[in-house]
Amino acid sequence: MQNILDFNNVSTQPVRAHWLPAAITLNVLRLDKIHPIVSGNKWFKLKYYLEEAKQTGFKTVATFGGAYSNHIIAAAFACKASGFSSIGIIRGERPPVLSSTLQYAAGYGMQLQFVSRQSFNNKENIKSQFPGVYWIDEGGYGLQGMCGAGEIMQLVDDAEKYSHIVCAVGTGTMFAGIVRSAAAGQRVIGVSVLKNNFSIFNEVQALLDKQIIKADFDIVHGYHFGGYAKHPPALIDFMHLVWNTVNLPTDIVYTAKTLYAIQQLALQNTIPVGNRVLMIHSGGLQGNTSLQKGVLPF
Repeated sequence: MQNILDFNNVSTQPVRAHWLPAAITLNVLRLDKIHPIVSGNKWFKLKYYLEEAKQTGFKTVATFGGAYSNHIIAAAFACKASGFSSIGIIRGERPPVLSSTLQYAAGYGMQLQFVSRQSFNNKENIKSQFPGVYWIDEGGYGLQGMCGAGEIMQLVDDAEKYSHIVCAVGTGTMFAGIVRSAAAGQRVIGVSVLKNNFSIFNEVQALLDKQIIKADFDIVHGYHFGGYAKHPPALIDFMHLVWNTVNLPTDIVYTAKTLYAIQQLALQNTIPVGNRVLMIHSGGLQGNTSLQKGVLPF
């Protein structure tokens, strides 16, 4: 699998635009360029799980996610490329028409199993129904996912020069990995993309337990635009603005909301003037396929 990923294509893109305070230096780590499907942070969160599954002799990998989950489609593709069969446990009843995400995942050979939202929360019960399967938790949450995500910073030249590192937070796996690898004096800010997901801080702390942490970190809320994957006109307008001014593609679930949060935090001086900010572009552009054609210019 790793030999089809293009790490050499990853770049750090400067963002200079009228909508961002001039006194802030912002660069975006373009992880979305690694691969069109296993994009952004996905491979980093999957790699150690798949290595363990292979080393321990498993033939089938199973995981959890929603109908528009970047993790589901990435896991389906990565499993096929790595020689595994795959099972996706999907939150909610089977819809009359599958989302584009699930259609692609099924096309990569993933067996889709739909469960009610209530049943989905009892993951241990679900796991007991599939003996002999290697399990990866939703979003790659866990120590292996965190350790893999921590390697993202190895792609950043002179990473220590940044005062702030900002990324989206879903399950908190990537965020925990970035915190774990950040240097002393740096501040890592996570932007929650779920509404009222205040328990996420404790979930991140659980991953970081017994880890050596040098950086400060925090998770900010209030930039979810209504909730997970919600994309009101104001967010779409912001995505147009970003593309038209700096040619940076963003997605409706994670990266557009993260970039908007950076703008607002800079305007509020929460990120003070004179600081150097690195945003992790966590990929996920396939999430835009749920929009009607022509809504976005890229």
